[in-house]
Amino acid sequence: MLEEALEHLVKGIVDHDGDVVVRQKNARFGDVLEVRVHPDDLGRVIGRRGRTAGALRTVLGALSGGKKVRVDIVDTDRIR
Repeated sequence: MLEEALEHLVKGIVDHDGDVVVRQKNARFGDVLEVRVHPDDLGRVIGRRGRTAGALRTVLGALSGGKKVRVDIVDTDRIR
């Protein structure tokens, strides 16, 4: 459920919504949701001073119902 909600929110922000990929990984401290977007949309998802990314994290934290969830926005240019 959290994956779909995050994907929906991110697709509403970006220009290249076909390139949005959200993956869930389990870690010992809680779930990790990795967000990958088109390189041109990376700035839109992060926002000025990280405000958009912070808002996404706040919304997902509220939706998680107290469960620990981490949202990572992955820079696709650096990982190859």
